[in-house]
Amino acid sequence: MILAIEGVDRHLHPDLFEQMFRMRAAVFADRLGWDVTVVDGREVDQFDAEDPLYLLCVDEVAEELKGAVRLLPTTGPNMLRDVFSVLVPDGSVESPLIWESSRFAVNPKLTVGPTGHEANHTVNSTMVELLCGLVEAARLAGVEHIVSVFDARMARIFRTVDCPYEVIGHPTRIGRTMTYAGLFEISDSMRRRLGNKAGLHEPVLSRHRFRCKTALQA
Repeated sequence: MILAIEGVDRHLHPDLFEQMFRMRAAVFADRLGWDVTVVDGREVDQFDAEDPLYLLCVDEVAEELKGAVRLLPTTGPNMLRDVFSVLVPDGSVESPLIWESSRFAVNPKLTVGPTGHEANHTVNSTMVELLCGLVEAARLAGVEHIVSVFDARMARIFRTVDCPYEVIGHPTRIGRTMTYAGLFEISDSMRRRLGNKAGLHEPVLSRHRFRCKTALQA
């Protein structure tokens, strides 16, 4: 299940957001070694103060966060324009019809399993569920494209889960890896191809109240 929660409402979901910020620290600082700021085990940056829309993939049975992604309008502060402008030297993407996705992450606990095959399947299915939720949320908002900054590892994953994109600007080596800015089409066709990859043919975005330990709501 995917919960869409606006930044202004995150105080209503303290447990989920605590899990998310700690997951981001585990993924981006500990596992990937990115130059991010971690305080008290939580990775939070300046864009979390811009009241973005968060999509949280939640295991309803275990009441545990499986993954998350953050969405911001490109008409305001965003990572491509304000942090990774080197990728688009001719000018950043800016349109009310384009959102930026960032901090796409899957809970590292999901990668632990009896076999590598099982772990990879769980990670990939969570990623596809998040991507399906992203397309559904963007469609509801009238958004036509998503732009995102990602590294070579994510580029391989996007190809694996049949999520095509158009590279914009100039891929650049940042730190230890090649980094890309990609434009993703938001369409019924994109949702179908992602759904076909993981057998997710019904909507994944929750529109109902969801309650667990912290009285969460979608």
